[in-house]
Formats: sequence, structure tokens, C-alpha cells
Amino acid sequence: MLPHVTATRYVAPLREGGSLPGIVEADDLGTYVMKFTGAGQGRKTLVAEVICGQLARRLGLRVPELAVLELDPVIGRGEPDPEVQALLKASGGPNLGMDFLPGALGFDPLAFETDSAEAGRVVWFDALINNVDRSWRNPNLLVWHGRMWLIDHGATMIWHHNWPGAAAAAGKAYDASDHVLATFAPDVAGAAAELAPRVTEELLAEAAADVPDAWLADEPGFDSPDALRRAYVEVLLERAAVIGDRITVGERSADKPSQAPEWVRVRLNGKAPQ
Repeated sequence: MLPHVTATRYVAPLREGGSLPGIVEADDLGTYVMKFTGAGQGRKTLVAEVICGQLARRLGLRVPELAVLELDPVIGRGEPDPEVQALLKASGGPNLGMDFLPGALGFDPLAFETDSAEAGRVVWFDALINNVDRSWRNPNLLVWHGRMWLIDHGATMIWHHNWPGAAAAAGKAYDASDHVLATFAPDVAGAAAELAPRVTEELLAEAAADVPDAWLADEPGFDSPDALRRAYVEVLLERAAVIGDRITVGERSADKPSQAPEWVRVRLNGKAPQ
């Protein structure tokens, strides 16, 4: 179960993200990046953050510690920014907090290195959760104390926006051509051999159990939060068994050219495009 803490002060917005997360202080004396239930993407973004973040941690990937952050909307009264004030007032109750990593730098593939084994594990994990938001455009990776950390998993498991089609999505291929780590020769086969056997029903159930009931209630087609948790487990379990053979890494085909900048294409192909 995720720790529960209470937000005591809103510090500043992080305007890099579309959902306008913010830095807050809490009653455990910790500092968190808070993602709000009242943001435009809705509570499913927070569900994805919890399931994917907790699954990544159980697979040995580095993800900031997560917490449920209780927010009293009264905190918003002192905010001069009307957008921030409206967001805080709309997000009373449980929200998501991610441990703030002070001094962390955004991962730049031209400035930082990683080996093929770690790159392979991240690419395979992103394929498992169908992460469409770890590209060279928006890496969603941090470097902290010399090590790479995974953040921002709200744009994953897109099948949970259309549960009737979720079963078909379990076997969908993953195109990692524009993945931020594609130029590091990711060892996807090695990652699949290492990680796929570890993605068990029990492991997935543990990750799903950390999602608060309030974020799972009243989902059409499901009579309880536990029934919805089970649906997440079933799709991810099936996907883990097959996704290793359905990942494309490298320059896209002629009929679907890469939109990556030239430096990415040069590093993938070993030469500049003609």
C-alpha cells in the first residue's frame, strides 16, 4: 500500500507537463511532485502512474517513490495564478505524489550514456505498458546522482480508455523507432528473457492493489474497484508473454519514415541520410 501523507504547502507549478503538476510540501517533511485528480487528463492518468511505477520498481527499474497525497482545497486560496487556483480547488482529496529529486537533470541522449542492457530493459518495459511518451521529443527520464530514473507514466496503457477493445490491445506491437534510448543498441531480447518471467499474476496484482479505490470507482462495465484491478492484471499478463517479439527498434521503413532529427537517424543508421 502506498504511504498516505497530507499536503501542507503548494510551492510552485511545473509547467513542462500538460497536466500542470506542482511541487508541494507534506506533513512527513517530504517534498513531492503532485499530480492532480482535477487535471484535464483525469484520474486514469494517476492510475497509470501507480500501476506502471510500482511495476517498474518491482522489476528493478528506478522510479521515484510514490505516495497518496491528501489535498485540502483551502490551500488554493492563496494562489495568485487563476489556473493553479482552479486546479487545486478541483482536486480535494487523494492525489498522487512522486518523491521530488532535487538537482536532477533531464536525460539528454547527446550528453548522457547508458549501456545496451539498461536501455533494453527500459524499452521492453515501455513496450509492456505501451508507453507513447518516452521519445527523443519528451524523454521522461531524469539523471540523479549519476543514475537514470523513469518518470511520468500517465500516457501509458492507452487501452484503459476503451476497455471493450482492451483484449485486442494485449498483443499489439510496439514501435520504439523514436524511443529516446533507441540509439543505445537496446538489448530487447535480453531484457525480455530477464523480465518477462518476473511479470507474474501475483506481481501485477500487487502493483494494482496500490491504486486507491477512489480512482477506480464507477468505471463503466465494472462492478467494483477489484474487478477493474483484475482487468489491468489480465491485459498486462498477456502482453508480457508476447511483447518481446513485437518490438521494432531502428529506423522506420520507407512507407513510414522517422520524424526524428538527423542526429538520431545518423546514430541509428551509422551514416547521414541521403
